[in-house]
Amino acid sequence: MTTYNDDNVDYDDANPPEEANNRTFLIAAGGLGLLVLLALLCLGGYFFFSNNSAQQAEQTAQVQVTQQQATIQAGVSQTALAQAQTQTARPTNTLLPTSTPVIAEATATSSPTSDPATATVAAAFTQIAVSTQTIVATSTALPATGVADEFGGPGLAVMAIALIAVIFLVRRLRAAPTR
Repeated sequence: MTTYNDDNVDYDDANPPEEANNRTFLIAAGGLGLLVLLALLCLGGYFFFSNNSAQQAEQTAQVQVTQQQATIQAGVSQTALAQAQTQTARPTNTLLPTSTPVIAEATATSSPTSDPATATVAAAFTQIAVSTQTIVATSTALPATGVADEFGGPGLAVMAIALIAVIFLVRRLRAAPTR
């Protein structure tokens, strides 16, 4: 036999009363949600505008390539026309060969070529080469990308402190007694 009497035990299975006033928490949560939504909108705008400028740069590059190709084509056409004009045969009186002794003598060289057609072609190639020269800029610096380059070290430290303050504020507001 036991001496335990369970008639006097008071079981309270009901949940404790819920807080009636969560207004402060709801305001803080809504503010954080609004901040996240604003950050997402800013990120979307950044990608939209940066993609637009990248498309403009690509179109500019395509226009430059087209202009260079047109310049090269014009130079080649002019060269072909100059060659066609200089290659027409002119009637000449040819002398009969004579028997003259060949004596090697040193002569001064004047120019690399005396043929006007070759000089015209060389000038055309020079003009094409000058018109198609492009300076390709190469960067030796490191790229300025990333969060640290955008905000810098102090900006990141301020954001970290602000987020830690938000964590403590939310914990304190949730633990505050209701009135």
